[in-house]
Formats: sequence, structure tokens, C-alpha cells
Amino acid sequence: MKFSVTISRDEDGVWVVECPAIPGCVSQGQTKEEALENIQDAICQCLQVRAERGLPLTIETRQVEVAV
Repeated sequence: MKFSVTISRDEDGVWVVECPAIPGCVSQGQTKEEALENIQDAICQCLQVRAERGLPLTIETRQVEVAV
């Protein structure tokens, strides 16, 4: 499965990665590469927990166009 993730840096310079399709699925790392590796593990674990609890694995996400 492929998931879109968001990548940002916090005020301490730590890379934070979130998977919007899975509520609460967030990870971090000292480097961008480390954070991206960590979110892969987090996604697997979140999917497993959601399946065990009978929750939908993901929520719907979409892209919208906004004129600026």
C-alpha cells in the first residue's frame, strides 16, 4: 500500500512526519530520512491496531484546488 505523508520540522529542528489517512499516525526523526523510515513502521503498527479494534483502516482524504 502507498500512503501520502506530510513532512515538517518542529521548533527544535526534529523532522515530523504524519499520515493524514490514518488518524493519530505520526512519527519523527533527527533526519528527514530517519523520520520517513520511522513513519513506515508507525503506519504498519497503526494499521494493525485499527484492524484489531475493528476500526476502518483509513479515513478518506482528498486534494482540493484553491485559487490564491
